[in-house]
Amino acid sequence: MKTTARSTKLNRRQFLGLTGIALAAPTIIPASALGRGGAVAPSERITMGVVGWGMQGPSNTRAFLGFRDCQVVAACNVDKNHLKASLDAINGHYKNQDCKGYHDYREMMARKDIDSVMQAVPDHWHALISVEAANNGKDIFGEKPLARTIAEQQAIVKAVQKNERIWQTGSWQRSERHFHYACEIVRNGLIGKLKRVEVGLPSGHHDFPRTVPALVEKLSKLPDKPKDPSKIVPGTPAWDLAVSPPPPQLDYEMWIGPSQMEPHIEARVYQNWRWNYNTGGGQLLDWIGHHCDIAHWGMGNDDTIGPLEVEGTGDFPPSNAIWNTCTRYRITARYPNDVEMIIAGGHNDIKGGTKWIGTDGWVWVNRGNAFESSNPAWGDARRLPEADRKVKLPLTEGANPHFRNFLDSIKSRKPTVSPVEVAHHSAIPGHLGLIAMLVGRKIKWDSKKEKIIGDKEASKLLTRGYRKPWKLAGV
Repeated sequence: MKTTARSTKLNRRQFLGLTGIALAAPTIIPASALGRGGAVAPSERITMGVVGWGMQGPSNTRAFLGFRDCQVVAACNVDKNHLKASLDAINGHYKNQDCKGYHDYREMMARKDIDSVMQAVPDHWHALISVEAANNGKDIFGEKPLARTIAEQQAIVKAVQKNERIWQTGSWQRSERHFHYACEIVRNGLIGKLKRVEVGLPSGHHDFPRTVPALVEKLSKLPDKPKDPSKIVPGTPAWDLAVSPPPPQLDYEMWIGPSQMEPHIEARVYQNWRWNYNTGGGQLLDWIGHHCDIAHWGMGNDDTIGPLEVEGTGDFPPSNAIWNTCTRYRITARYPNDVEMIIAGGHNDIKGGTKWIGTDGWVWVNRGNAFESSNPAWGDARRLPEADRKVKLPLTEGANPHFRNFLDSIKSRKPTVSPVEVAHHSAIPGHLGLIAMLVGRKIKWDSKKEKIIGDKEASKLLTRGYRKPWKLAGV
């Protein structure tokens, strides 16, 4: 699937229209507002609204604040404290009060003077917010994985393509030179015929916001003194103590949104929503959009919706536990041309990061500028000689290149380094692997029709039911 670009509206903004100032009397506009003196004229700025201020939202927003040709004009959050923090940061940067706050993302998306949206929200909200943004003509910077289910991802792809929007996924490893270099080595055949790909992801659970210590302290009065949220289930004294009223600043009803209503438990809301399948996808889906994305880039698999079949095993807590996502897993995905991919978390034989193994060598890459290969000379170069670069992958350099690439693509209407179709394809092995583990058998995937073949039970897990009144077109 390809994205068709159309001309953008970047030059349609007039300064007074952008700021909302009514011209009741002659107004003197400073030279800086007209783009002189090194400033960017308002008519040339990309206006942006941001949704989410948890783990990725603040850093993403600050990256965009660093570009003079981007202006953040709106922020949305269902937590009043987080909304205030976002507005304080944005307006503090601009030294004004022009950024407006919203509780409901739909109201923000309806603004005609907003060109683009950055969304960094829990996985269960990705589809609704992204489709709403696309249908309102916004270009979108969206966090990975693309969505909570494959059906939701398909709906996002459809909406972005239908509305001819620019999309960038927060799979920022594509904008790091050593990842780019490793992928060019593989794509240019320097390791020979590709035979195997290893994708090492994290395992277990991680208490990002440090809310578990307070829970453990609360439970310390119980005889068994439970400490692990993945072992606490309904109908137990520990569960009863873990449940609490939502804090007054959080609209919990809106936060749950399309997912099934559950009691509020602090240890699975802010950032730790990842460890509950009602709102997130565990370590597997949290990371699949990073290292599997790089794996596909090196494989040249961006434009295909493999694999052909997937099987896997994993360790799962009780399905109704506070944290219920898979803690240890191993997935085997088979691709065309006899390529096998192993996706694993918690297995010592699969090293974290991405490794491609071919008939003539291998390359491994990870975060922290980590790079190893069967050819020591490759590690010293970090850039292929031009004669070897028959396949040249795109790379934006400079400050915050992944964010810069998004803004440049909005202007040029050319695809980003991680467009919506790529994000969709990169996450599919993780989704299929989770489904295979849940049903306990190998599943076959029709990559053209994007359907599971001959397995009704597994096919049901391609989507999920929405709580009324929430609806998503195409799901």
